[in-house]
Amino acid sequence: MTRQNPIEHLQPLISLQELAEYLGVPVQRIYDWRAAGTGPRGYRFGRELRFRVADVERWLEEQAESSDGR
Repeated sequence: MTRQNPIEHLQPLISLQELAEYLGVPVQRIYDWRAAGTGPRGYRFGRELRFRVADVERWLEEQAESSDGR
């Protein structure tokens, strides 16, 4: 009987800086999006802000323009 590591089932997290680099935007833009309620969902751990990769992917899909430009 093999025992599974419970951490294997957790979704990866990325930092605020990693998200900004991935999106090619300044860190302040992500803070602005969060203040406006339009950015990807984030999680605060003390002073650190982290984002689940799955939440970022979902948010990106929501930002996609439709074929008619809207």
